[in-house]
Amino acid sequence: METLKTDTAKGIKNWPEIERPRERLIRHGPEILSDAHLLAILLRTGRKKTSAVEIANHLLRQFGGLAGLKQVSIPELCSVNGIGPAKAAQILASLELGRRSLAQPLNRELRALSSRDIYHHYHPLLRDMKRELFKLLLFDGKNRLIKDTTISTGSLSLNIVHPREVFKPAVRESASSVILLHNHPSGDPTPSPEDRELTRRLVKAGRIMGIKVLDHIVIGDGRYFSFADQGLEIHD
Repeated sequence: METLKTDTAKGIKNWPEIERPRERLIRHGPEILSDAHLLAILLRTGRKKTSAVEIANHLLRQFGGLAGLKQVSIPELCSVNGIGPAKAAQILASLELGRRSLAQPLNRELRALSSRDIYHHYHPLLRDMKRELFKLLLFDGKNRLIKDTTISTGSLSLNIVHPREVFKPAVRESASSVILLHNHPSGDPTPSPEDRELTRRLVKAGRIMGIKVLDHIVIGDGRYFSFADQGLEIHD
């Protein structure tokens, strides 16, 4: 990656045209730009005596690079001098687009989605999250994916993930079966005793309601755990 020795304290509009981030991207493509220069293009402007590149470098240092920026909130970004709500929203929107672009699309016409199919789709979306997110995948009577929905965000517990809240969207969409899905921010997908108890409880509730729980998949960092593949709880 090319590195330029440019006085970042000067406004970018005062830089030689060939050294400005946007012009360099247009001429040579985005891959030659540093993270700070790409971020500066999103910011567009800096503040008095501070260029957009300098603000971008400050953001990357303060929050631990692009990976860290994925985890910050709008108020946290706005705490940085030179970043307002509009710029903060632009940053988070661009990072989320990048995250979603990595997710392999789920074939909604496929009659049977394997645990590996689901892992490859959701791993890029969930692997960097600092909190647990519990999702529900809904399937029709022909085992075709109807949609997915988020049930809760935060540490899972029997109180937070209540069967009533889990199966409400399944009833609303007339789903015949569901797959449970959540992530482990620690990166280790091994199910906890609470995960196993929650799975047993939801499988039992699904049987009573006539909605089959096909699997419960736990996403970790680079790997996953499938209750159905392991023959646990789902088939009890």
